[in-house]
Amino acid sequence: MSTQEIHVPDIGDFTDVDIIEVLVSPGDTVAEEDPLITLESDKASMDVPSPAAGTVAEVKVKVGDKVSEGDLIILMETTEAPAAAPAAPVPAAAQSERVVPSATAPAPSAPARGEIVSFARVHASPTVRRIARERKIDLNRVQGTGAKGRITKSDVNAFVEGRQPAASAAAVGAAGGAGIPPIPAQDFSKFGAVETLPLNKIKRLTGANLSRAWLNVPHVTHNDETDITELEGFRQALKPRAEKAGVRVTLLSFFMKALAMTLKEFPTFNASLDAGGENLILKKYYNIGIAVDTPDGLVVPVIRDVDQKGLFALSADLMEMSSKAREKKLKTTDMQGASMTISSLGGIGGTSFTPIVNAPEVAILGLTRSQEKPLRGKDDDIVWRLMQPMSLSYDHRVVDGAEAARFTRHLGEMVNDIRLLLT
Repeated sequence: MSTQEIHVPDIGDFTDVDIIEVLVSPGDTVAEEDPLITLESDKASMDVPSPAAGTVAEVKVKVGDKVSEGDLIILMETTEAPAAAPAAPVPAAAQSERVVPSATAPAPSAPARGEIVSFARVHASPTVRRIARERKIDLNRVQGTGAKGRITKSDVNAFVEGRQPAASAAAVGAAGGAGIPPIPAQDFSKFGAVETLPLNKIKRLTGANLSRAWLNVPHVTHNDETDITELEGFRQALKPRAEKAGVRVTLLSFFMKALAMTLKEFPTFNASLDAGGENLILKKYYNIGIAVDTPDGLVVPVIRDVDQKGLFALSADLMEMSSKAREKKLKTTDMQGASMTISSLGGIGGTSFTPIVNAPEVAILGLTRSQEKPLRGKDDDIVWRLMQPMSLSYDHRVVDGAEAARFTRHLGEMVNDIRLLLT
């Protein structure tokens, strides 16, 4: 039996690298190549493997220490001759993806058989990744409690034992590489009676999409209002003809048409950033997404070629898509390809709100309930006018405040003077 000193091996040009995890304790028996500690530089995490089998006699470092090549980390009792050179560290990048093998009894958290699961954005050491591979655990579903949201072995063990809840789809979307710590789980039952209701599929998917959009898009909301007194009068006058045509013309049909015409005047709103965020893709079509409230949650069907259709045709399309949404008959293609989205709360109430941009779109229009307000007329007399609030949320990487104000003002002018919509 001999005592062998184990030092930090060659880790390239890195110095003063943080120790983020110590994986062994005095008295532990380790095999050759078993990980001893985990290091994390500004570019990668890496395990330092044991150069020989033996028993840990003393650990010379702790979590939070900084080490460089050659620093002493472990004293080990071995029965073998010291290795000629310590094994190289194992980088985390080498284990960023895996294919889950077939298994007769996969763990509850295991992905579908043969499914490729990416760990590329997971903050975890190579050892934790290896454990996840062996236990067929999707690390994207494990909440990290270590520094900067890092997933530790304890987190994985707690997840397997059911002591840590699986991260929700929204939480996974929120944590995707953003380094945002999750909200700690609580046992609310100790404060009183509770009931747990699982979110349905639509709300889970919507939550994940909205979380991703909110985290990736720098949101700003511009609020304005416009006079729709004449527009509402015209809409009421259209009712007999609309009934004969079998459609119901709502204010939303007018705003769809006005929005499409405004997008033509402000092409940067009818656009999306490319994946690298360095180029703006201008769209030459004018499809408007309409947020529809259903018993199961919010869905956004898309009305296509709005600029080419009249009010009755748009009203018919809107009625059809709303009906399909509430009857769960929308296809995936029915909810793709929007230039911009309208979220209308007019039938419910409110004066303004901050709608979340439906990325990769760069703006969304929110409408709340119109209301009559006293305004000063041309002869300084007070007149009552029907005013429509408008809330425009936009991606500040693409749109600046002045442009948003001009866009909203132009949109307001389009619905303020019905003649502009008919030209």
